[in-house]
Amino acid sequence: MSIKYIFITGGVVSSLGKGLTSASIAMLLENRKIKTALLKLDPYINVDPGTMNPFQHGEVYVTDDGAETDLDLGHYYRYTNSPLSKKSNTTTGQIYDTVIKKERKGDYLGKTVQVIPHITDEIKKRILDCATQEKGIQIVFVEIGGTVGDIESLPFLEAIRQFRNEREKDCINIHLTYVPYLKAAGEIKTKPTQHSAQMLREIGIIPDIILCRSEMPIPKEFKDKISLFCNVKKDAVIDEVDVENSIYEVPIGLYEQKLDQMICKLLNLKCGSINLSKWKKMLNSLLNPKKSVTIGIVGKYLDHQDAYKSIFEALTHAGAALNTEVTIQKFESDKIVKNGSLIKEVKNLDGYLVPGGFGSRGLEGKILAAKYAREKKLPFFGICLGMHMMAVEFARNVLKLKDANSTEVDDESKDPVIALLEDQKQIEKLGGTMRLGAYLCSLKQNTKAYKAYKKRVVSERHRHRYEFNNKYKKLFEDNGIIFSGTLKDDNLCEIMEIKDHPWMVGVQYHPEFKSKPLAPHPLFVAFIDAALKKRRKK
Repeated sequence: MSIKYIFITGGVVSSLGKGLTSASIAMLLENRKIKTALLKLDPYINVDPGTMNPFQHGEVYVTDDGAETDLDLGHYYRYTNSPLSKKSNTTTGQIYDTVIKKERKGDYLGKTVQVIPHITDEIKKRILDCATQEKGIQIVFVEIGGTVGDIESLPFLEAIRQFRNEREKDCINIHLTYVPYLKAAGEIKTKPTQHSAQMLREIGIIPDIILCRSEMPIPKEFKDKISLFCNVKKDAVIDEVDVENSIYEVPIGLYEQKLDQMICKLLNLKCGSINLSKWKKMLNSLLNPKKSVTIGIVGKYLDHQDAYKSIFEALTHAGAALNTEVTIQKFESDKIVKNGSLIKEVKNLDGYLVPGGFGSRGLEGKILAAKYAREKKLPFFGICLGMHMMAVEFARNVLKLKDANSTEVDDESKDPVIALLEDQKQIEKLGGTMRLGAYLCSLKQNTKAYKAYKKRVVSERHRHRYEFNNKYKKLFEDNGIIFSGTLKDDNLCEIMEIKDHPWMVGVQYHPEFKSKPLAPHPLFVAFIDAALKKRRKK
């Protein structure tokens, strides 16, 4: 049987949740024994989001094979078991870069290189590459970034128009749109959705299904109006009402409206039985917790809600596993140093998490948080840069190396406990030069890390350039640091923990990227469990 394709576009406004919707539908189809793959097409000209400011773009998600990708791939990972790789995210920058390189090599034999057919052909090739990255893929979800009407997304829309024209029976289009409610008038307005669908039709794309994001359920008469003016069947106009409590409710709402069954029928796929009991059990634990903890996150990009998306989700997953509500308090790391209010603000918390980041801004605030957690014996989880600052704090205040620092901040530091790897020192380009993707980590028995993982070797994803400086390893070990995880077949530090502390652990990698609601990351579970124990002692 031929591979099927679902193209998902967005209309009216941005940030409607196309990635979340794609992931939710894919999860339902996976539960019906249909193997899926997902592809995000991003219309920006950056080659990847690796050098983009988190305040603009949000989190950079990393795959096992080292691709720096859009954060929607995090949704894909958390909701599904679909393969994720460099073939799962493509940007306009990558497309044009590839086409221009081919032109310079003479691959086009002197022809004039144009958007059609050369750019659109390359886009279609990327769709096929995603479809064939593993054997047995039956459906490929292709999410088009941006909003219909944006100039930059036109080549992608033209490419999927051509793609469907070439494979008419194997493709459907789902259009996600916004249906506003005007309080002053007391009315739901369908006109923006009509205009959005009209723009698609002008391009040559007719939606098979329209998903309506709204603040409230849409009455039948308004759905009928959308059906009439947008040229879709009445039962193909489906609500996607804002969820009240958790994004993990989204698949259930779509399932109750039989969206997955409709898709199987449209694509002539066998619609197997479905069992959502595990998902519903997780949701019940998440929505009806019996315990609670409050975790402080001391970070650099907390003004942007998506900059630490995977961190927040991993804490949620751990809370659901332990039937615990995890309340998060955010602390901008540069501000807590300026106003000196750290101890006042954080004294009632049950644990601290210091996430990753780049650059020197706010590092002293992260160091203060590590010092407070170490001295007060509060659970502490340092991730990537958070581990680096945990090491710097320990060096300064326990080892009395007053000038200890990371060479990322001070390349003249007398005691560079965090330093650049030798093979990184000559690299000038920032994009794609870090230690990226999955690496194996060997764990030391009788440590907190081993107790959490219950394995001798684990695989975790990295995104960094700086490492712990092994010149200081023995000094750290002699004073109470355990290097409980090291790079397999190497001695680079992957995990450090404090011996005489209830739970103070730093990791070089990003465990949040591998946490799922039905498979929470063991270190996050251990961290929340330690916070629960601390709260009980209070």
